Amino acid sequence: MTAHALHIATYNMHKGLSPLNTRLRLPDIARSLKTLSADVVFLQEVQGRHSAHAQRFANWPAESQHHYLARQLQAKATYGLNCTYEHGHHGNAILSRIPVAQWCNRDISVNRFECRGVLHCDLTPPGWAMPLTALCVHLNLLARDRKKQFLALRDYINHAVPAGNALILAGDFNDWRAQANQLLASELGLIEVFHSLHGAHARSYPARLPLLTLDRIYVRGVRVQRAEVHHGAPWAQLSDHLPLTATLLPEH
Repeated sequence: MTAHALHIATYNMHKGLSPLNTRLRLPDIARSLKTLSADVVFLQEVQGRHSAHAQRFANWPAESQHHYLARQLQAKATYGLNCTYEHGHHGNAILSRIPVAQWCNRDISVNRFECRGVLHCDLTPPGWAMPLTALCVHLNLLARDRKKQFLALRDYINHAVPAGNALILAGDFNDWRAQANQLLASELGLIEVFHSLHGAHARSYPARLPLLTLDRIYVRGVRVQRAEVHHGAPWAQLSDHLPLTATLLPEH
């Protein structure tokens, strides 16, 4: 069987709200994500539940945001709950049109103020000889915290991801100084798709005037065919981040 190209996307969806938190953008996000035709979508800041927002916005869905989006995209949702509070909870999610064989959510929080996790899904794209591990992350704001999380990711990947698996590590790294590249390349053999193809990371934040390179797609065991950051309408009005997409093939 010929290996199919895998189309992926990563997106910090800002809990389904507009950049200034004044409007619910979830239906628009669903429609816009459909246009990307991604096989696997890595999502950050996904609202699993929020009772106060449900009262504030008349069109707030009765189901969780990851299930709402999965239904709209005809995909299956895996949700990693990272942060709970009085009104609800949020975390990362992976929406996949490819069956997920197994999954888990690993806590990589380094303080009590920012609850973070790495959502791990294993799947095998059609025609691929090896399984694929998909890891979705959203890292801390402070550099000293992220350094601890990079080390935690290194240890987790070395322990939990078989060496023969293809690997995608995607999400919001909050890494505007590009400190992740050296560690992830030297210790894990990961490359960043935009840096590999274009010589620079994608500018994805803030969405209306993107200056910072916060969102990343790191890979190993795959060939990168294409990588794109999606600017302008409608994305600039949907979240404070822009989505990234990539097209990948197995290395062998």
